[in-house]
Amino acid sequence: MNKLATALVSIGFTVTTVPFAVAQTQNAPAVGNAEWHPSQRDHHEQRAFSMPGERAEARLAYLKTALQITPAQQAQWDAFANTIRAQAREQDRRIQERRAQRDQHAEEHQRPTAVERLQRKEQFYTVALEDLKQRIAAEKPLYAVLTPEQQQIADKVLTSHHGRGKFDHHDMHHQA
Repeated sequence: MNKLATALVSIGFTVTTVPFAVAQTQNAPAVGNAEWHPSQRDHHEQRAFSMPGERAEARLAYLKTALQITPAQQAQWDAFANTIRAQAREQDRRIQERRAQRDQHAEEHQRPTAVERLQRKEQFYTVALEDLKQRIAAEKPLYAVLTPEQQQIADKVLTSHHGRGKFDHHDMHHQA
């Protein structure tokens, strides 16, 4: 891999992981903190890239630059990018829905039951699997038109999810 590509990969990891790490430590309630209340949500919503849709555009811009997409590869890139955007919009919708449910439970002073939490987990994994299938379907044709050098970069940047896999426990905590 040439020095430019290595530098882009390094910068991309820094750009995508540092704000995420900072956002996770700032104003985040401690796990099991009984004093956390949904009204603190405002603090979380003020941080940069608080929603997947906001992160998606920044991530796509980074990926396109890192991969150095050519005009001949643009159609496959557009299909991939549109899949990522659609998934991010759907994630935004689900987050808003969960926030509304959480606020309703807070107003009623109710916590989700153990069964409800398991059902949420099941739903999360079902949606995550469908998203993964869609992503593979969009990424395969893009990967196929990349040069060997671009594929080496893609192997590092396309599967990166803040240094973790999609099914990481941390992601589960925030999705459920």
